[in-house]
Amino acid sequence: MSFQATGADAYRSFMGPYAEPLAVLFADHARVGGRQRALDVGSGPGALTELLVSRLGAEAVCAVEPAPAFAAAARERLPGVGVTRAAAEHLPFTDRVFDVVAAQQVVHFMADPVAGLHEMRRVTRSGGTVAACVWDYGGDRGPASALWRAARELDPSAAGESDLAGVRQGHLLTLFAEAALTDLRVDTLTVTVRYPSFEHWWEPLTLGVGPAGAYVASLDAGPRAELREHCLTLLAAGPVEIAASAWAVAGRA
Repeated sequence: MSFQATGADAYRSFMGPYAEPLAVLFADHARVGGRQRALDVGSGPGALTELLVSRLGAEAVCAVEPAPAFAAAARERLPGVGVTRAAAEHLPFTDRVFDVVAAQQVVHFMADPVAGLHEMRRVTRSGGTVAACVWDYGGDRGPASALWRAARELDPSAAGESDLAGVRQGHLLTLFAEAALTDLRVDTLTVTVRYPSFEHWWEPLTLGVGPAGAYVASLDAGPRAELREHCLTLLAAGPVEIAASAWAVAGRA
């Protein structure tokens, strides 16, 4: 899934309410703190990057992001951080330069997840930490799981996100092992987002962000309205509360 055409504001509207509290839990899982130097891989507009800066200082944090709009938004948000356009599979750094290399909600969008994790390991100092987390769409616990549940009930051929890399229980751990990372630690990170009404939940899904947004955008007006009404039946008028859980793994380089 490419985010090249996705605007940073649209992404923040859809994912920001989840990404920012998740970043706190994820950084705790990766044991970020002290005098570490950290790299955020696939930073998006910078939710995790900002959290890393708050703990380590801007001079100790770098970020890479392949989508031009997201990289520009991260630079604007955090002017003291070096943000480079690059994919996880081709990190523009020499070997063993970071203490922590983290990827929040990125592994399942990598073209080659094991290669991406290998690169993350390559740029991590010996004994340093490589960490990643991905939403549990395999267990129907992602931010857009209610949408996908409604979509499948209307159209059993709707692909959803349950087949993406790392989203099924144990798969992210397997990918870390294949990338030769050791001393692996696994956790489940859960954030809860409350929307004042159904419309506040639905509107970000119409902005074309990620697989869920792309699916909604692909529908003609009639099927889209039908999907909206079915989601409303499942969730009610509001307030809407979504508990989203992510698999998290951290290992040593």
